Amino acid sequence: MSYDLIGDVHGCTSELVILLEALGYGVSRDGANVTPSPGRSAVFLGDLVNRGPDTPGVLRLVMSMVAAGTATCVAGNHDVALANALAGRPAEKVDALRESLEQLDPESAAFKQRVVEFIESLPRQLSLDAGRLVVAHAGLPAEYHGTASSEADDFAINGRWLTDKAGEKVRYRWAEDYRGEATVVYGHYSQLAATWLNGTICIDTGCVYGGRLTALRYPERDLVSVPAARVYYESRRSQEFRAAALAGGG
Repeated sequence: MSYDLIGDVHGCTSELVILLEALGYGVSRDGANVTPSPGRSAVFLGDLVNRGPDTPGVLRLVMSMVAAGTATCVAGNHDVALANALAGRPAEKVDALRESLEQLDPESAAFKQRVVEFIESLPRQLSLDAGRLVVAHAGLPAEYHGTASSEADDFAINGRWLTDKAGEKVRYRWAEDYRGEATVVYGHYSQLAATWLNGTICIDTGCVYGGRLTALRYPERDLVSVPAARVYYESRRSQEFRAAALAGGG
């Protein structure tokens, strides 16, 4: 089996459909049916929801693909937050959840329950190609590969924060220390461009911030991406993506 690994979608249905078609998938006009290329399967890296324009549309498309056996998906921190909110549990990312909850408000109670059950069923990491490929939303150091501890699960969804010498919280850049044998593909940290580092690659290229939606073909290691139609979520990151586009003449 060959895989098409897809970075953080964040409610960008239109870009997802365009990317799937660029990867050779057939997508029905209503988005309800997706036909993969023979011998290929999609792998979603989590953060399907929040910040973008159409969380329900992305969920419908990905849930249908997973149900049909044409895709798999790992949980992202935004997905978990949305499931908690829909289930009436305390949720993080409250600011990012507001629009998703408004978008889901017209949906039936049954659909919302299916969303909760779907997200709760998602694995925190995937080991594919006989262990040669590991997929986790925020990445995963080698010592956590194949383990099911709460520590490994938390890292896979949220990454890890450290405290620097000045007492400030900084993200642990685990990929800089990675020396494992498996290729690790992840998202979570929006990048101006997907770049390989020590056998790992982050393919969240900030579609929701006006960047691109990116897929990695495996085992070919080819990158395929489509541009965002516009900036959907204004933030410091969207300003950085806008500045990079201007600097590059885009």
